Amino acid sequence: MSVIDKSGFDPLLLERAAAVRMLVLDVDGVLTDGNLYFDNSGNEMKAFSTRDGLGLRLLQSQGTELALITGRKSEIVAWRAQQLGIKHLYQGCTDKLRAFTELLDKTGIPEQAVCYAGDDWIDLPVLERVGLAVTVADADQLVRRRVHWVTSRGGGKGAVREICNLILVARGLDQKVLNEILAQNTA
Repeated sequence: MSVIDKSGFDPLLLERAAAVRMLVLDVDGVLTDGNLYFDNSGNEMKAFSTRDGLGLRLLQSQGTELALITGRKSEIVAWRAQQLGIKHLYQGCTDKLRAFTELLDKTGIPEQAVCYAGDDWIDLPVLERVGLAVTVADADQLVRRRVHWVTSRGGGKGAVREICNLILVARGLDQKVLNEILAQNTA
């Protein structure tokens, strides 16, 4: 039984999502809203969705590997990755395909078992290689036309949670995860 209605999803999309063993995310524009915030001292700030964070933890609890590949380098991203238990972090990557290939070599996970979420042209070389290519609702128009699925929410506004939910539903794990959460209240 599924707690999330599958009927709104294309069967081929569910098939692709069911095969996912690793979720790889771009950061700016996917895990965040893509805006850069600076204080008066020049310190960078980013806003992250707690719902996205919970979705990532739930997916990880079911054995899905997580990774971040970002074009920028930021201490905040390293801190957030550590907070979420994301072991695979690639920052300052202008060649995301090279980082992705290194990640696949390191994990042994085939590209067809990977979901990658990116929002801009720099993400296209990876998006074109993976089993499930996803982008966010407010991504660049060219990117939206070249992926398997576009979330209904924008980057940093719950889009990553949608991706996590899709994978959990496709793998038939959403009810199991919910039961585990609800069981915590009775302990």
